Amino acid sequence: MLSGLSVEPNLPEGQGFKPQPSRRVSFAICLFLFIVKAYDLCIFSLFFEQALSIVSVSLLAVQRLSDFSPLFFMGVLEAIVAAFFMNIYIVGLNQLSDIEIDKVNKPYLPLASGEYSVKTGVIIVSSFAVMLPMLRWKRFALVAAMCILAVRAVIVQIAFYLHIQTFVYGRVAVFPKPVIFATGFMSFFSVVIALFKDIPDIVGDKIFGIQSFTVRLGQKRVFWICILLLEVAYGVAILVGASSPFLWSRYITILGHSILGLILWGRAKSTDLESKSAITSFYMFIWQVKR
Repeated sequence: MLSGLSVEPNLPEGQGFKPQPSRRVSFAICLFLFIVKAYDLCIFSLFFEQALSIVSVSLLAVQRLSDFSPLFFMGVLEAIVAAFFMNIYIVGLNQLSDIEIDKVNKPYLPLASGEYSVKTGVIIVSSFAVMLPMLRWKRFALVAAMCILAVRAVIVQIAFYLHIQTFVYGRVAVFPKPVIFATGFMSFFSVVIALFKDIPDIVGDKIFGIQSFTVRLGQKRVFWICILLLEVAYGVAILVGASSPFLWSRYITILGHSILGLILWGRAKSTDLESKSAITSFYMFIWQVKR
């Protein structure tokens, strides 16, 4: 993958001493180039969203101003770095499993476009975790949706909260209402992501026999199921906000989620379901709203 890399200087002929490059320098250069390739393989918008989720859920463990200590920030950084490695593994493994499908659905991806060879992709992915090539769960729509729900709704919210609460602060593992609400709210978003991600990919999924919910039910029906779920999530958030004992929290929660719900509905009504680019744009809009 890194063949052709040379750090040896060109010296005049006849010079008696030819210094060898520092092993540390060579390793640092190779590591840097490897990370750049891994970064290209990773979908940065997904990692950025996950990093914001980790920061926000970590803040739920903060009880007093003194909790904002170097220990807290180091704990958050550890979680973000771990999430970065997991993101590369998950996204990379997905691309390795779906190269032929992605040539139809997402030809711009590094492996589908041929920018990276399969060998390079395997090296990058296997460097961050053990490969599990048999677990190609895209073929099973329900299992794939449950995996996304488990990671995005449960693991990201609860596991990273417990990381700060128990490991960093050394406190008893308790689950306050904000954590329970965040987990429930993100469950709606995770189901929507699991359903919506296959809407732009219906052509390639049909060709390769992938029985996603979109293939079974149709693009339009799945699209409006997703919109309904998101609107229900905003409705629940408004009700929870209305029950808050803090006046400022009620105003922000009710007003904020009402505005987001209206924006979502207006954007959904104007989306052309016959256009793949329009559907993909709306999918990215959901990720932005999720943040």
